Amino acid sequence: MRKVVELERLREIREDLKRAGRKVVFTNGCFDLLHGGHVHLFKFAKSQGDVLIVAVNDDASIQRFKGPERPIFPLAERLEILSALDSIDYLIPFSEDTPIRLIETLLPDVLVKGGDWQPEEVVGKPEVEAAGGRVIIAPFLKGHSSSRIIRNIRASVAAQTDHPS
Repeated sequence: MRKVVELERLREIREDLKRAGRKVVFTNGCFDLLHGGHVHLFKFAKSQGDVLIVAVNDDASIQRFKGPERPIFPLAERLEILSALDSIDYLIPFSEDTPIRLIETLLPDVLVKGGDWQPEEVVGKPEVEAAGGRVIIAPFLKGHSSSRIIRNIRASVAAQTDHPS
């Protein structure tokens, strides 16, 4: 998985890209159960610049705010799946509750979040804007939610258990 990089190496890459006049875009999330909404987000984010960096919550950080039954897929598998997407140039896992340390280190030109976020809620917004960057909220694809998909699967399994064929 050549797309997965450590922060210090990614900082060096970011500096090289900045010197070359390339626009760096950053987004982040759990990406626990990849769906069309995620793919749309990555394509949209990539269209806002030249290079897309995606920060991915590690398993422990997902459990802290989604609960002990998440993630569905462990970090290594999520990174492998995300590495296969052409729109993503670099991946970096993180263990903190927010990606603020990554954002402060990399200071992307564009910070993109999904349409379910309000601009004032976006972690790193003040830092990115103070450095001359901008925050963009991607259009939301209604009905695309990992949590909703997981709830539907669990309800379907429960219904089959209650009424076996």
